[in-house]
Amino acid sequence: MQVSIACNVGGGSGSAGAGEYPLKERRAAVSTNTSNAPACQSKVRAEPTSRNTLLGHAHMKEALGRHSNMKYRNLGKSGLRVSCLGLGTWVTFGSQICDEMAESVMTVAYDSGVNLFDTAEVYASGRAETTLGNILKKKGWRRSSYVVTTKIYWGGQAETERGLSRKHIIEGLRGSLSRLQLDYVDIVFANRSDINAPMEEIVRAMTFVIDQGMAMYWGTSRWNAVEIMEAYSIARQFNLVPPVCEQAEYHYFQRDKVELHLPELYHKIGVGAVTWSPLACGLLTGKYNEGVPESSRAAMKGHAWLKERLCSDEGKKQLRKIKELHLLADRLNCTPAQLAIAWCLRSEGVSSVLLGVSNTEQLLENLGSLRVLSQLNPPLIAEMDVLLGNKPRNAKKEAKS
Repeated sequence: MQVSIACNVGGGSGSAGAGEYPLKERRAAVSTNTSNAPACQSKVRAEPTSRNTLLGHAHMKEALGRHSNMKYRNLGKSGLRVSCLGLGTWVTFGSQICDEMAESVMTVAYDSGVNLFDTAEVYASGRAETTLGNILKKKGWRRSSYVVTTKIYWGGQAETERGLSRKHIIEGLRGSLSRLQLDYVDIVFANRSDINAPMEEIVRAMTFVIDQGMAMYWGTSRWNAVEIMEAYSIARQFNLVPPVCEQAEYHYFQRDKVELHLPELYHKIGVGAVTWSPLACGLLTGKYNEGVPESSRAAMKGHAWLKERLCSDEGKKQLRKIKELHLLADRLNCTPAQLAIAWCLRSEGVSSVLLGVSNTEQLLENLGSLRVLSQLNPPLIAEMDVLLGNKPRNAKKEAKS
């Protein structure tokens, strides 16, 4: 997967029907659970655990976990409950980190209440799925206690091993399940749109793998709003299963899609958002403020594009803004990474934010963002918008006003 920085390089029954995803607004959830779990070791002030509804999510069901401080949200308007922070495997599993570290990271994540684990057939040429599957088998966690997602598009070198044809969706998912050593995934994503595959064929193939018990739900990744709406319309027309969420890049410097287009889809057809790259490939942590460290992602083979971006005029401009945001993080007594992740979580319609970490220390720090979220009040968000200078403008709302 190519990531833009500011990244613009580029269980239950397995059968589901069109009536499974009602579009009526759900009643707000009131959680009475409290947690005595120890706080993550991170630079952040403690917050009261009674705050269960977060900024921008008055319309979404959200509650604290029974045995952790993790918060859970519905995936879009489906009934699937996912942790608001998930663990991604891109670059790390099967590549950047050893299998022992991957197991340690997953164990800490699971013990901290993370129940969403994301991978793809293309990650490390399938090794990420293999590593994830081996860890799940070794740990022996109840299959009903976690959510596994994978993505289909780039499966191999042959012409028929990539894309979103019915053939590759079915065969690609079977290959993923074999590597994962699972009977099913909870969500299968179309890892980009495919101009060579008719939309009806894609929706019918996704419905088929759900009916066959190979997946519970399906979603899209890096699709635009028009494509998602087309898939939904076809699903309704032919009584097929519509997508429940879109995976999208989202961070300080990549905002339009998640803040303008996806909220409209959420309200109209119930599609939620699972976002990735909250730290813009590490840019927002400040690790690149004084250059490119040897152990960083930008120094890795195949990531020359990231180093070029950092050295560009736009990259230097972003680095200056990041330094100002670090001062704001100091004011809040949190780390820059925690502030950046909490900022993503405050956005309307975001069901979960995927974390990419290379060790348990990074994971614990990132999990601390949950306690920063309550501090992001409207005046503070407005201050950040002024600093960033890139708040998306909704022309329709401005015209009405």
